[in-house]
Formats: sequence, C-alpha cells, structure tokens
Amino acid sequence: MKNLLTFKIQYKEIAYQTAIIAVLGIFFSYNQDYQEHIRIASLLDLKKLAFFANYMVAAVVINYYLLPAFYYKKKLWLFCFSVCLLIALVVLVDEFVLEKIYYPHTRGVYFPGIAYTLIETLPVIIIAVAFKLAWDYNKKEREFEKLKALVKESQLQFLKNQINPHFLFNNLNNLYAHAISNSPQTPGIIVELSSVLRYNLYDCKEDYVPLAKELKHLQHYTALHELQIAQRGKVNVSMELASENFTISPLILVVFIENAFKHSAVSLIQDIAIFIDICVDENGLLTMHCNNNFSPDYALKGHVGIGLENVKKRLLLLYPKMHELAISVVDNMYQVKLSIQLKSIESC
Repeated sequence: MKNLLTFKIQYKEIAYQTAIIAVLGIFFSYNQDYQEHIRIASLLDLKKLAFFANYMVAAVVINYYLLPAFYYKKKLWLFCFSVCLLIALVVLVDEFVLEKIYYPHTRGVYFPGIAYTLIETLPVIIIAVAFKLAWDYNKKEREFEKLKALVKESQLQFLKNQINPHFLFNNLNNLYAHAISNSPQTPGIIVELSSVLRYNLYDCKEDYVPLAKELKHLQHYTALHELQIAQRGKVNVSMELASENFTISPLILVVFIENAFKHSAVSLIQDIAIFIDICVDENGLLTMHCNNNFSPDYALKGHVGIGLENVKKRLLLLYPKMHELAISVVDNMYQVKLSIQLKSIESC
C-alpha cells in the first residue's frame, strides 16, 4: 500500500512536470517564430527541440539534484555556485555547439554577448524551476497539515488520558474515606461513581459527543459529589437547553465542576456553596457559570492541578476563536465563566 501511494504521488508530479514542459515548449517555439504564424510543424522542428532540450536538462538538474542537495539543506552558497556553473555550461553548449551545428553561417559565426544570451536562455529555465518550487511548497504544506493533525490528535488523546486518572484518583480517596467510616452514603457513591466511570471509559471515546449525553454525565457527576458533601453545604445546579441538536467535546465542562467541589470541600468544613448554571441557546452558544466559595486561609494557587491546564489546552485545540474563558476570584468566591460556540450534530 505504501509503495502504491508513493507511485501515485510520483505519477502526479510526472504528469505535472510533463504538462509544464509541454506548455513551455509551445511558448518557446512561438517566441522563436514571432515573425511567422505559428504552425504545429514548427513545434517539432529539430533545431528548436535541441535548444529547448538543452534548457530543460539544466532545469531538471536544478529541480531534482541541486534543490534537494543544496537549497533545501540551506547550503545557499553551494547552490548559487552550482547554478552559475550549470548556466555557464548551458550557454557554452548553446553558443558553441548547437548554433555551430544548426546555424553555421549565421548565428554560429559570432557571439552576441553574455547579456543577450542570458536573456534568451534564462526565462525558460527560471519558469521551469519556479513551477518545481511551487510544487514542492504545496507538497510541504500538505505534509505539514497532516503532521499538525496527527500532533493535535496525539495531544488530545494525551490530555484525555491525564483527565481520567486525575478524576479517578480524587474520587477513590473520597470513597475510601467514607468506606473506613462505614458511611451509609457509600453505596450511593459507588453507584454514581460507576455511572461516571462508564461514561469516561466507553461513551466519550470520540472527539465530540451529543450535548445531552455530556450533560447527563454532569448530572451524575454533581450527584456523586453532593453525596460526598452531605450536610456540609448546598449545591445549586441549573441546566437550560433551547436545543439538544449540538455536540461538545467530552470532559471539557467537568473539569471546572471538579475544581469547584475540590476547593470548597478541602478548605471548608461547613457552609459550602457551589453554583453551577449551564445554558445553551438555539444557535448553540453554551454559557457556563461555575462559582464556589473557599476559606480565606486557603492557598488557592498552591492547589491548582493539571486538570485546569489541560482543559485550557483542549479549548485552544478544539475551539480556536470559538470560546471565551474568564476566571476570577471575588470575596473568597472562585468564579468561572465559559462560553463555547458548539457544533451541530449534522456538521460532525
């Protein structure tokens, strides 16, 4: 398969270069016959073909040897020196071989000067080399786009893999604390944790999931943490959807909710206050407010984990110029406002 793909790519370049040479040959022949009406027979004139072949050989040497050997390896001085030697050789063959053979009594008896000869010689070679550079540039651009897509996919997978162990580590610690104290909430925590893990392991393998499925996961997630908080405070959750016909990248919103529960539960014994509001309008603009309080003595900056940094990177990768994230701290209240322009299910 790889050999077939390579052959296909090479075949395309051969076809491209053949077309360029054919067009250049037509214009070269027309330029030589500028005082006559162009005739198809003139394109097959052996004399013109000989001169044109001289230029094309030089172009091929530049395109397939000097460019990869020197120019693309940043050996510019060697490239320029080699091109100058090659052009000098082309001029020598042109003036002292071909003209002596095909025009022995006219152009072959005198040398018109280096400037005139270069004006006649260089345009065809320069155009051929320019088209080769354009081909190579487009090829590099396509390769770069493929590489960028692979890097993006790898980075997203890496970030997802970080999120799941991070979540599991925190919640297993909480479950352990309830289990050793024989808390009656332990079975409920296990059920909710099972639902959340099922979503993490099986339902969010794609880059985008239906919005309704993600919000249902958030409901299980908040219910899990509400069981853990018990009587220590209050959690207000509001979700309003004008339409469910949208998709979202999984595990984007849950990171902010996880941080809200974590910082409040760790720093406060009582009076925990967490407010979560998610609204999606008919155009797919999702707006999320997630606020939580914390103790004045709590060193918030020292407890920022990998989750928040990961979600910022994912937002930049998946929603470039399609999201706004604002995080602030006001009167011991950590406030997050996130807006994302979601994609419709039909566009994914």
